[in-house]
Amino acid sequence: MIRVVLADDESVVRAGVRMILAADPGIEVVAEAGDGRTLVELVRGHRPDVALVDIRMPDLDGLAATAEIRRAVPGTAVLIMTTFGRDSYIARALADGAAGFLLKTGDPREFLLAVRAAAEGGAYLSPRVAARVIGELAGDRLARGSAARERIDVLTRREREVLGLVGAGLSNAEIARRLHLVEGSVKTYVSTILGRLGVRNRVQAAVLAHEAGLTDRG
Repeated sequence: MIRVVLADDESVVRAGVRMILAADPGIEVVAEAGDGRTLVELVRGHRPDVALVDIRMPDLDGLAATAEIRRAVPGTAVLIMTTFGRDSYIARALADGAAGFLLKTGDPREFLLAVRAAAEGGAYLSPRVAARVIGELAGDRLARGSAARERIDVLTRREREVLGLVGAGLSNAEIARRLHLVEGSVKTYVSTILGRLGVRNRVQAAVLAHEAGLTDRG
């Protein structure tokens, strides 16, 4: 059973996300919080597998709460729920250890996929928000592009193709369709790419793809 703590200052949002997660019998919401301070206390008490966190919350915002959770309870993965019309702190959230981002108004199935991925130690970028996440992280592209291109030299041509599509925000299934591969092969490619590049998760790989210019090559 994957145990989740859910945090959002709007009770309607919490109720909606809770209903989505209830569709998976392997996921259980063990506690809810309406502010960041309560969230941190609940995570410390319950030590869940995943914390689903809104950025804008009273007392302690989701970004500060994420950093505190990652310090105090490193075994809990943090997924950020966002509405990109307001939120502009993506780089800070990832630097503090967030495992991924979900659009509140996105496909409900993404919540289930993201929670399972994070619980297994992976990362999840909603395809609809991936470009914005990468853009927030890109920083000074000219200064970092050369180093990124040197790092990807260890990859084969096919691995670079896969990495470029990861950077574009495509899921494994979408990459498989694009490259005419089976999804299992794409998963193997992604794991190999992470190892060769020395990055911890899919988010960091996507950023590297963006910096190396792989996402600009169609």
